[in-house]
Parts: sequence; structure tokens; C-alpha cells
Amino acid sequence: MMIENTRIKVLLADDHAVVRAGYQMLLKQSEDIEVVAEAETGEQAVRAYTEHQPDVVVIDLSMPGMGGLEAIRRIMARDANARILVFSMHEDTVFVEQALNVGARGYITKSSAPETLLEGIRKIAAGHTYLDSDIAQRLAVQKTRDKDTPFSNLSTREFEIFCLLAEGLNNSEIAKRLSLSYKTVANYSTQIKTKLEVTTITEVARLAIRHNIVKA
Repeated sequence: MMIENTRIKVLLADDHAVVRAGYQMLLKQSEDIEVVAEAETGEQAVRAYTEHQPDVVVIDLSMPGMGGLEAIRRIMARDANARILVFSMHEDTVFVEQALNVGARGYITKSSAPETLLEGIRKIAAGHTYLDSDIAQRLAVQKTRDKDTPFSNLSTREFEIFCLLAEGLNNSEIAKRLSLSYKTVANYSTQIKTKLEVTTITEVARLAIRHNIVKA
């Protein structure tokens, strides 16, 4: 519950310093919002959450280290009531669904109007969920058409590892980044290929590029 007349404490997690500075300038114009901490990796975001206990976390998905999805998962494991708003360049609905699956309360894209970020922070701080109108519309259309992507059968962990494989990381590098054993990652890799009906990492990469999961 928010206490009236108090400022909303925000943690900003994005790996681009210029982007964070832009957020800071925007949020400073709002008397009811205060940035209490910043992070540029998923690991830093988890530590900063524990240290500062913000009301709302604004987090990107693409960051060095464990990345946004894993950071959200770990924050939620520490505090099931954490209020997290994803602010990402990824506009594909598969990213939205995966972020919501691990516990995010909202999702907006970096192509949204600046006011959308302010509205999202306030809504989530008040205990609501928030999707920008374009994202909400595309999710609704997808559900109406019952259109599954090739990734619909992947768990969030599998999707996360799929993205890292598509970016060119090997199993050892993924294991280190996600703090998993090599064997666990190797098992996930096999499951992912089976579910996606591919046999090589090159095919994984091609599939990711075709669906705009990673850039060519």
C-alpha cells in the first residue's frame, strides 16, 4: 500500500548511462517520483533492490550479466510483492509474456511517449498492472487469433537460454551468466532444440532473427 503524500521510490536498471540520465531528467520533473538507485547489470539491480527497497523497479531486459528476465526472477524470489515495470526496446509480444510470467507488473516500450513511463510507474506503485496501449492491443489480437509463436511452448527459463544461444553464447558461458551448472544448461539446450524442431545453433540463430528476437 502506498502512503499518501510520499514520493514513489524508483530503481532504474538499464545498461546505457545516457538512457538512465534521460530517465532521471524526466522523473525529476515529477514531484511524486524519486530515483533512489541505478543499476547497469542484472546483478546490480538485484543488489540495489535489496539495499534500497524501492517502490517500483524500472528495468530493461537486455543488460550485461544475467539480464532483465533473470533479475526480475531473483527480485521476485526475494520479495513476492516487488513491483516491476519493464521498459524495453523489445516490442514482440513474446518478450511481454515472458516478463509477465516471471513477475513483472507492467511493460512499456522505449518507443512510447515519455508520459507513458510516468503513468506506468504511478499505476504500478498503486498496486495495478500496466501495459502501454499498443502492447495491450497486440496481446489482445494475438489471443483472439489464438496465434502461437514457435516460442509459446518454451518456459521462461528456456526462452532466456534460447536468446543467449541465439546471441552466440555457448553452454559454459550461459551457465556462468545464469549461475547454473553446465549440465543443466546443456539439458535445457537439448530441450529447446527439440521443442523448436531445430538441430544446430545456426538454426537457433536463424529462427531468432526471423522472429526479431535478436538482430541480424
